[in-house]
Amino acid sequence: MLPPAAAFLPEITYQTSRASGPGGQNVNKVESRVELRWNLPASQVVSALQKQLLVEKLATQLTLEGDLLVVAQDDRSQLRNKEIVLNRFYELLQKSVRRPKPRRATRPSAGAVRQRLEGKKRQSDKKANRRRPD
Repeated sequence: MLPPAAAFLPEITYQTSRASGPGGQNVNKVESRVELRWNLPASQVVSALQKQLLVEKLATQLTLEGDLLVVAQDDRSQLRNKEIVLNRFYELLQKSVRRPKPRRATRPSAGAVRQRLEGKKRQSDKKANRRRPD
């Protein structure tokens, strides 16, 4: 289980830049795009086991230094983008640390098998009746 999102705040750095896309003059003047950067190997918040899981799951999203980058430029407001990027970051970590429930092997019931075979037989008979008799 991960610690609350507030525990990560001292380890997170933010960087802003001008966002792309629609927004009129606002796009040209305001740095509303927010980039969150978190160094996974140097983190004191997550355990060693959690770090290992995160490295495996987020390998494609980590930089060479081990930084995780999450970007938001959805809103015109820098503050709102900061909230969005923090939520995305925490949801990404939660999803990556969660272990999938092991699948239990099951067998189809006898009734289901019988019903499937009867359906196949009906289809076979239907097609057989289309043929020219010998």
